[in-house]
Amino acid sequence: MENNFEIPVLYQDEHIIVVDKPFGLAVHKNDFMPHDAPYLTKLLGDVTGKWIYNVHRLDAKTSGVMVLVFSPEMAKELTLQFERKEVAKKYVAVVQGNPGEGTFDEKVLVKKKSKFKKPALTHFKTLRSVETDISYKEKTNIVLSLMEITPETGRWHQIRQHFAKNRFDIVGDSHHGDFTLNKILTEKTGINRLLLHASSLEFTHPETQSRKEFVSPVPPEFEKVMESCKS
Repeated sequence: MENNFEIPVLYQDEHIIVVDKPFGLAVHKNDFMPHDAPYLTKLLGDVTGKWIYNVHRLDAKTSGVMVLVFSPEMAKELTLQFERKEVAKKYVAVVQGNPGEGTFDEKVLVKKKSKFKKPALTHFKTLRSVETDISYKEKTNIVLSLMEITPETGRWHQIRQHFAKNRFDIVGDSHHGDFTLNKILTEKTGINRLLLHASSLEFTHPETQSRKEFVSPVPPEFEKVMESCKS
């Protein structure tokens, strides 16, 4: 399978590599992928000539900042930081409606097709809202909002589950979201992706003990969807 993914490297030293993961690229191999499908750890291994260890996850459909490491020792150190909630993560998303500012604290499912739920906390703040000319079913001139999101826990599809449960579906979410709205927006804008992006990541470098923050700008598709749908 051809690899059409460009992976911007934000930082690299002998211990860690920080990248801006593109939309649509899985982090590691899974049973649902074709056997020759590209995935992040393999592509980075090919480029660097090193073993790659991932210490946290982003869904294939979520783009943005990820840190990966080159040794099991570094992996252990950074994994502990994630578990102890010493890593600061921020996301941006475009959602249906205007949630304002607050925290979602409902339990979420731990994986696909599971009925088991675990506690989860997602803080959010609306950065900007637009009223659109889109109306369907009982909804009139729906509002789209650009959100800043800070998850305190890291459950499966946590952000997507929380926003869908509260009827503020993330645009382009084909698993939990509003399928009618997704279809309308794709037809209107030509954009067909999950509008969820890991915009910043802050952690302590396991070797130097210095605090590092890496930022990725909001992808242009987010602005395009909001601007082209404004009423």
